[in-house]
Amino acid sequence: MNIREMLFAAAQAEKKRGLPILSFPATQKLGVSVEELVQSAPLQAEVMALIARETDTLAAISLMDLSVEAEAFGAQVRFSQNEVPAVLGQLISCEEEADAIEIPALDAGRIPVFVDAIRLAKAKIPDKPLLAGMIGPYSLAGRLMDVTEIIYTCYDEPETVHKVLDKATKFLIDYGNALKVAGADGLMLAEPLAGIISPELAAEFSMPYVKRLIQALQTDHFAVIYHNCGNAVSSMLEGIFAQGAAAYHFGNAVEMEAILKAAPENVLCMGNVDPVAQFVKGTQDSMTLAVQDLMRKCSGYSNFLPSSGCDIPAHAPWQNIEAFFRALS
Repeated sequence: MNIREMLFAAAQAEKKRGLPILSFPATQKLGVSVEELVQSAPLQAEVMALIARETDTLAAISLMDLSVEAEAFGAQVRFSQNEVPAVLGQLISCEEEADAIEIPALDAGRIPVFVDAIRLAKAKIPDKPLLAGMIGPYSLAGRLMDVTEIIYTCYDEPETVHKVLDKATKFLIDYGNALKVAGADGLMLAEPLAGIISPELAAEFSMPYVKRLIQALQTDHFAVIYHNCGNAVSSMLEGIFAQGAAAYHFGNAVEMEAILKAAPENVLCMGNVDPVAQFVKGTQDSMTLAVQDLMRKCSGYSNFLPSSGCDIPAHAPWQNIEAFFRALS
Protein backbone atom coordinates (compact mmCIF):
# COMPACT_ATOMS: atom_id res chain seq x y z
CA MET A 1 0.00 0.00 0.00
CA ASN A 2 1.38 3.39 -0.98
CA ILE A 3 0.19 5.45 1.98
CA ARG A 4 1.22 8.78 0.47
CA GLU A 5 -0.83 8.11 -2.66
CA MET A 6 -3.79 6.91 -0.57
CA LEU A 7 -3.76 10.06 1.55
CA PHE A 8 -3.50 12.34 -1.48
CA ALA A 9 -6.36 10.50 -3.16
CA ALA A 10 -8.47 11.07 -0.04
CA ALA A 11 -7.53 14.76 -0.01
CA GLN A 12 -8.57 15.13 -3.65
CA ALA A 13 -11.89 13.33 -3.22
CA GLU A 14 -15.11 15.35 -3.40
CA LYS A 15 -16.02 14.22 0.12
CA LYS A 16 -13.01 14.34 2.42
CA ARG A 17 -12.68 11.74 5.19
CA GLY A 18 -11.00 12.53 8.47
CA LEU A 19 -7.88 11.24 10.14
CA PRO A 20 -8.01 12.50 13.74
CA ILE A 21 -5.35 11.46 16.25
CA LEU A 22 -7.78 9.20 18.01
CA SER A 23 -6.97 6.33 20.35
CA PHE A 24 -7.23 7.06 24.09
CA PRO A 25 -11.02 7.74 24.14
CA ALA A 26 -11.55 4.08 23.24
CA THR A 27 -10.74 3.29 26.89
CA GLN A 28 -14.33 4.36 27.60
CA LYS A 29 -15.68 1.67 25.30
CA LEU A 30 -13.35 -1.02 26.67
CA GLY A 31 -13.86 -0.08 30.32
CA VAL A 32 -10.13 0.17 31.04
CA SER A 33 -7.90 2.93 32.42
CA VAL A 34 -5.22 4.82 30.55
CA GLU A 35 -2.68 3.34 32.95
CA GLU A 36 -3.75 -0.18 31.97
CA LEU A 37 -3.78 0.67 28.28
CA VAL A 38 -0.25 2.08 28.07
CA GLN A 39 1.18 -1.09 29.58
CA SER A 40 -0.73 -3.72 27.57
CA ALA A 41 -0.11 -4.68 23.95
CA PRO A 42 -3.40 -6.63 23.61
CA LEU A 43 -5.42 -3.68 24.93
CA GLN A 44 -3.66 -1.26 22.59
CA ALA A 45 -4.35 -3.56 19.64
CA GLU A 46 -8.03 -3.76 20.63
CA VAL A 47 -8.19 0.05 20.84
CA MET A 48 -6.77 0.45 17.34
CA ALA A 49 -9.15 -2.20 15.98
CA LEU A 50 -12.15 -0.57 17.70
CA ILE A 51 -11.33 2.85 16.24
CA ALA A 52 -10.88 1.34 12.77
CA ARG A 53 -14.14 -0.60 13.07
CA GLU A 54 -16.43 1.98 14.68
CA THR A 55 -15.36 5.21 12.98
CA ASP A 56 -14.83 6.37 9.41
CA THR A 57 -11.20 7.25 10.07
CA LEU A 58 -8.85 6.93 7.10
CA ALA A 59 -6.33 5.00 9.21
CA ALA A 60 -5.93 3.58 12.69
CA ILE A 61 -3.35 5.34 14.86
CA SER A 62 -1.62 3.84 17.88
CA LEU A 63 -1.20 5.72 21.14
CA MET A 64 0.53 9.09 21.24
CA ASP A 65 2.35 8.31 24.48
CA LEU A 66 5.40 10.58 24.37
CA SER A 67 6.95 9.05 27.50
CA VAL A 68 7.78 5.65 25.98
CA GLU A 69 11.03 6.56 24.27
CA ALA A 70 12.36 8.63 27.18
CA GLU A 71 11.53 5.79 29.55
CA ALA A 72 13.61 3.45 27.39
CA PHE A 73 16.60 5.76 27.96
CA GLY A 74 16.04 5.50 31.71
CA ALA A 75 13.81 8.51 32.45
CA GLN A 76 11.37 8.25 35.33
CA VAL A 77 7.72 8.14 34.26
CA ARG A 78 4.63 8.86 36.32
CA PHE A 79 1.54 6.82 35.48
CA SER A 80 -2.01 7.80 36.35
CA GLN A 81 -5.43 6.27 35.87
CA ASN A 82 -6.86 8.61 33.28
CA GLU A 83 -4.01 10.79 32.02
CA VAL A 84 -1.19 10.03 29.61
CA PRO A 85 2.11 9.17 31.35
CA ALA A 86 4.44 12.05 32.17
CA VAL A 87 8.23 12.16 32.24
CA LEU A 88 9.66 13.35 35.55
CA GLY A 89 12.97 15.01 36.33
CA GLN A 90 16.08 15.53 34.25
CA LEU A 91 18.10 12.56 33.07
CA ILE A 92 20.86 14.52 31.27
CA SER A 93 22.14 17.81 32.68
CA CYS A 94 25.70 18.11 31.32
CA GLU A 95 28.02 17.03 28.52
CA GLU A 96 29.48 14.20 30.60
CA GLU A 97 26.03 12.71 31.08
CA ALA A 98 25.30 13.16 27.38
CA ASP A 99 28.48 11.24 26.56
CA ALA A 100 27.69 8.52 29.09
CA ILE A 101 24.10 7.75 28.19
CA GLU A 102 23.69 4.69 25.98
CA ILE A 103 21.33 4.16 23.09
CA PRO A 104 18.71 1.75 24.45
CA ALA A 105 18.14 -1.72 23.12
CA LEU A 106 14.69 -2.46 21.74
CA ASP A 107 13.80 -4.52 24.81
CA ALA A 108 14.08 -1.49 27.12
CA GLY A 109 11.09 -0.22 29.07
CA ARG A 110 7.75 -0.51 27.30
CA ILE A 111 9.21 -0.54 23.78
CA PRO A 112 8.35 -4.24 23.33
CA VAL A 113 4.76 -3.54 24.41
CA PHE A 114 4.27 -0.88 21.75
CA VAL A 115 5.95 -2.92 19.01
CA ASP A 116 3.87 -5.99 19.88
CA ALA A 117 0.72 -3.86 19.91
CA ILE A 118 1.32 -2.98 16.26
CA ARG A 119 1.86 -6.64 15.38
CA LEU A 120 -1.39 -7.66 17.09
CA ALA A 121 -3.35 -4.74 15.65
CA LYS A 122 -2.21 -5.47 12.10
CA ALA A 123 -3.87 -8.87 12.31
CA LYS A 124 -7.11 -7.25 13.50
CA ILE A 125 -7.31 -4.43 10.91
CA PRO A 126 -7.32 -5.83 7.36
CA ASP A 127 -8.91 -2.88 5.59
CA LYS A 128 -7.23 0.31 6.84
CA PRO A 129 -3.64 1.52 7.14
CA LEU A 130 -2.05 1.37 10.57
CA LEU A 131 0.06 4.27 11.83
CA ALA A 132 2.33 3.92 14.83
CA GLY A 133 2.92 6.86 17.13
CA MET A 134 6.46 8.03 17.89
CA ILE A 135 8.10 11.09 19.40
CA GLY A 136 10.41 13.33 17.35
CA PRO A 137 14.13 13.83 18.05
CA TYR A 138 14.07 17.29 19.65
CA SER A 139 10.97 16.48 21.70
CA LEU A 140 12.69 13.33 22.99
CA ALA A 141 15.86 15.25 23.80
CA GLY A 142 13.73 17.77 25.68
CA ARG A 143 12.25 15.06 27.83
CA LEU A 144 15.71 13.71 28.60
CA MET A 145 17.25 17.13 29.34
CA ASP A 146 14.11 18.91 30.67
CA VAL A 147 11.89 20.83 28.28
CA THR A 148 12.94 24.21 29.67
CA GLU A 149 16.62 23.54 30.35
CA ILE A 150 17.25 22.26 26.84
CA ILE A 151 16.49 25.72 25.40
CA TYR A 152 19.21 27.33 27.55
CA THR A 153 21.58 24.50 26.69
CA CYS A 154 20.98 25.08 22.97
CA TYR A 155 22.58 28.51 23.47
CA ASP A 156 25.16 27.72 26.17
CA GLU A 157 26.31 24.20 25.24
CA PRO A 158 24.97 23.40 21.76
CA GLU A 159 27.35 20.49 21.31
CA THR A 160 25.81 18.76 24.31
CA VAL A 161 22.36 19.03 22.74
CA HIS A 162 23.66 17.71 19.44
CA LYS A 163 25.16 14.69 21.19
CA VAL A 164 21.81 13.89 22.79
CA LEU A 165 19.98 14.46 19.51
CA ASP A 166 22.33 12.15 17.65
CA LYS A 167 21.72 9.33 20.11
CA ALA A 168 17.98 10.04 20.22
CA THR A 169 17.74 9.92 16.43
CA LYS A 170 19.70 6.67 16.15
CA PHE A 171 17.36 5.10 18.69
CA LEU A 172 14.23 6.42 16.98
CA ILE A 173 15.38 4.99 13.65
CA ASP A 174 15.89 1.60 15.30
CA TYR A 175 12.48 1.85 16.95
CA GLY A 176 10.82 3.00 13.73
CA ASN A 177 12.27 0.04 11.86
CA ALA A 178 10.94 -2.31 14.54
CA LEU A 179 7.47 -0.80 14.19
CA LYS A 180 7.73 -1.16 10.41
CA VAL A 181 8.68 -4.83 10.68
CA ALA A 182 5.80 -5.37 13.12
CA GLY A 183 3.35 -4.21 10.47
CA ALA A 184 2.96 -0.44 10.72
CA ASP A 185 2.24 1.30 7.43
CA GLY A 186 3.71 4.54 8.71
CA LEU A 187 4.42 6.81 11.65
CA MET A 188 2.73 9.79 13.24
CA LEU A 189 5.92 11.55 14.34
CA ALA A 190 5.24 14.06 17.12
CA GLU A 191 7.69 16.95 17.37
CA PRO A 192 5.69 19.52 19.39
CA LEU A 193 8.63 21.01 21.33
CA ALA A 194 10.10 22.26 18.06
CA GLY A 195 7.00 24.38 17.65
CA ILE A 196 7.68 26.57 20.67
CA ILE A 197 11.28 27.56 19.88
CA SER A 198 12.61 30.07 17.38
CA PRO A 199 12.89 29.16 13.69
CA GLU A 200 16.68 29.44 14.02
CA LEU A 201 16.82 26.93 16.88
CA ALA A 202 14.39 24.59 15.12
CA ALA A 203 16.52 24.76 11.97
CA GLU A 204 19.58 23.65 13.91
CA PHE A 205 18.23 21.32 16.58
CA SER A 206 15.10 19.72 15.13
CA MET A 207 14.76 19.78 11.36
CA PRO A 208 18.06 18.11 10.36
CA TYR A 209 17.39 15.23 12.74
CA VAL A 210 13.78 14.82 11.61
CA LYS A 211 14.96 14.80 8.00
CA ARG A 212 17.59 12.19 8.83
CA LEU A 213 14.93 10.01 10.45
CA ILE A 214 12.54 10.40 7.51
CA GLN A 215 15.26 9.54 5.01
CA ALA A 216 16.12 6.42 7.01
CA LEU A 217 12.55 5.16 7.41
CA GLN A 218 10.24 6.46 4.69
CA THR A 219 9.57 4.44 1.55
CA ASP A 220 6.75 4.22 -0.99
CA HIS A 221 5.06 1.80 1.39
CA PHE A 222 5.93 3.40 4.73
CA ALA A 223 4.92 7.01 5.37
CA VAL A 224 6.12 9.45 8.01
CA ILE A 225 3.52 12.07 8.98
CA TYR A 226 5.11 14.98 10.82
CA HIS A 227 3.04 16.42 13.67
CA ASN A 228 3.79 19.78 15.25
CA CYS A 229 1.10 21.53 17.28
CA GLY A 230 3.28 24.44 18.40
CA ASN A 231 2.25 28.04 17.87
CA ALA A 232 5.50 29.04 16.11
CA VAL A 233 5.18 26.71 13.14
CA SER A 234 3.81 29.44 10.86
CA SER A 235 7.21 31.14 10.93
CA MET A 236 9.15 27.98 10.03
CA LEU A 237 7.02 26.35 7.35
CA GLU A 238 9.69 26.42 4.64
CA GLY A 239 12.04 24.40 6.84
CA ILE A 240 9.28 22.08 8.00
CA PHE A 241 8.17 21.25 4.47
CA ALA A 242 11.81 20.65 3.42
CA GLN A 243 12.02 17.72 5.84
CA GLY A 244 10.43 15.45 3.24
CA ALA A 245 7.56 13.89 5.20
CA ALA A 246 4.65 12.24 3.41
CA ALA A 247 2.27 14.64 5.19
CA TYR A 248 2.28 17.38 7.82
CA HIS A 249 -0.14 17.59 10.73
CA PHE A 250 -0.75 20.92 12.49
CA GLY A 251 -2.41 21.94 15.73
CA ASN A 252 -5.17 24.40 16.48
CA ALA A 253 -2.68 27.06 17.61
CA VAL A 254 -2.42 28.07 13.95
CA GLU A 255 -4.94 28.87 11.22
CA MET A 256 -5.21 25.88 8.91
CA GLU A 257 -6.15 28.04 5.96
CA ALA A 258 -2.99 30.14 6.40
CA ILE A 259 -0.89 26.95 6.47
CA LEU A 260 -2.48 25.75 3.24
CA LYS A 261 -1.93 29.09 1.53
CA ALA A 262 1.78 28.77 2.32
CA ALA A 263 2.09 25.09 1.40
CA PRO A 264 3.08 23.90 -2.06
CA GLU A 265 0.27 22.00 -3.81
CA ASN A 266 2.19 18.73 -3.58
CA VAL A 267 2.58 18.99 0.21
CA LEU A 268 -0.23 17.27 2.11
CA CYS A 269 -1.41 19.11 5.24
CA MET A 270 -3.72 17.92 8.01
CA GLY A 271 -5.50 19.49 10.99
CA ASN A 272 -6.87 21.05 13.11
CA VAL A 273 -10.12 20.92 15.16
CA ASP A 274 -9.34 21.82 18.78
CA PRO A 275 -8.96 18.58 20.80
CA VAL A 276 -9.91 20.25 24.10
CA ALA A 277 -12.31 23.07 23.24
CA GLN A 278 -14.30 20.91 20.83
CA PHE A 279 -13.60 17.20 21.38
CA VAL A 280 -13.62 17.46 25.19
CA LYS A 281 -15.54 20.60 26.17
CA GLY A 282 -17.67 21.12 23.09
CA THR A 283 -21.12 19.84 22.21
CA GLN A 284 -22.32 17.96 19.18
CA ASP A 285 -23.65 21.22 17.78
CA SER A 286 -20.45 23.18 18.42
CA MET A 287 -18.39 20.36 16.90
CA THR A 288 -20.57 20.38 13.80
CA LEU A 289 -20.10 24.13 13.44
CA ALA A 290 -16.32 23.85 14.00
CA VAL A 291 -15.95 21.17 11.33
CA GLN A 292 -18.18 23.08 8.91
CA ASP A 293 -16.12 26.23 9.44
CA LEU A 294 -12.87 24.33 8.87
CA MET A 295 -14.21 22.74 5.71
CA ARG A 296 -15.62 26.03 4.42
CA LYS A 297 -12.15 27.52 4.61
CA CYS A 298 -10.06 24.51 3.61
CA SER A 299 -12.05 21.92 1.66
CA GLY A 300 -11.16 23.57 -1.64
CA TYR A 301 -7.51 22.66 -1.19
CA SER A 302 -6.63 19.36 -2.84
CA ASN A 303 -3.75 18.87 -0.39
CA PHE A 304 -5.84 19.04 2.80
CA LEU A 305 -7.31 16.41 5.11
CA PRO A 306 -9.40 17.25 8.20
CA SER A 307 -8.17 16.05 11.57
CA SER A 308 -7.99 16.94 15.22
CA GLY A 309 -5.38 19.52 16.17
CA CYS A 310 -3.58 17.03 18.38
CA ASP A 311 -4.10 13.82 20.31
CA ILE A 312 -7.70 13.60 21.57
CA PRO A 313 -7.82 13.20 25.39
CA ALA A 314 -9.19 10.01 26.88
CA HIS A 315 -12.19 11.70 28.48
CA ALA A 316 -13.49 13.28 25.27
CA PRO A 317 -17.20 12.35 24.96
CA TRP A 318 -17.86 9.86 22.19
CA GLN A 319 -20.82 11.95 21.07
CA ASN A 320 -18.40 14.70 20.06
CA ILE A 321 -16.14 12.24 18.24
CA GLU A 322 -19.14 10.88 16.35
CA ALA A 323 -20.24 14.45 15.56
CA PHE A 324 -16.82 15.14 14.00
CA PHE A 325 -17.17 12.25 11.57
CA ARG A 326 -20.86 12.94 10.95
CA ALA A 327 -20.10 16.55 9.99
CA LEU A 328 -17.76 15.25 7.26
CA SER A 329 -20.20 12.71 5.85
